[in-house]
Amino acid sequence: MTNKKTGEAELKQADFIRKDHWEHIYSDKKSTAVSWYQQCPECSIDLIKATGVEKSAFIIDVGGGASTLVDFLLVAGYQNISVLDIAHSAIAQAKARLGSHAEAVEWLEQDVTKFSMKAAFDVWHDRAVFHFLTDEKDRLSYLQVMNDALKGGGHAIMATFNLDGPEKCSGLDIVRYSPETMAATLGEGFQLIETKLEKHETPDGHIQSFVYCRFVKI
Repeated sequence: MTNKKTGEAELKQADFIRKDHWEHIYSDKKSTAVSWYQQCPECSIDLIKATGVEKSAFIIDVGGGASTLVDFLLVAGYQNISVLDIAHSAIAQAKARLGSHAEAVEWLEQDVTKFSMKAAFDVWHDRAVFHFLTDEKDRLSYLQVMNDALKGGGHAIMATFNLDGPEKCSGLDIVRYSPETMAATLGEGFQLIETKLEKHETPDGHIQSFVYCRFVKI
């Protein structure tokens, strides 16, 4: 039987391994070289605009450390943007790219499954984080965090590999989703509003199939 101290040690080790993996990725590669890089994240921008939220709305980009989405949101005039990422090196690349504009963003270096924020956000955006959570406990933790962090009537935009997408990414297994399986995963507390399909071309020319789903928290 695992005692409490052993269990806590195993949990800390698991967290370290996850963080270490992503720190290694962004330390070895520029943000423009990772497979999920997008010069312009059109689907994400379109879905955020489709929410109809005000420019003063609170938006969080989960796993968005080095993503260019924050650049476009700032240019569009959104005023309350948070970016959460487990990797310090990813956030550092984004800050360097944005220069003084980075001061307008709240940067959160945390594991999303351990993040704690109560009813703070109008929009929760996640492109290519949730599908890395292959452990059911991690998925349940993530969903609880998202539910706690979103205001009632808030929007959850989730983008994952589609059912015909890759089975692995960055050397890790992933879970592929359809709009139906994503809706079932989020449960009755979220209503599926719209979906988008994307054929993403990686920097080395491969095509990856993504599905984007926009939900409203009921």
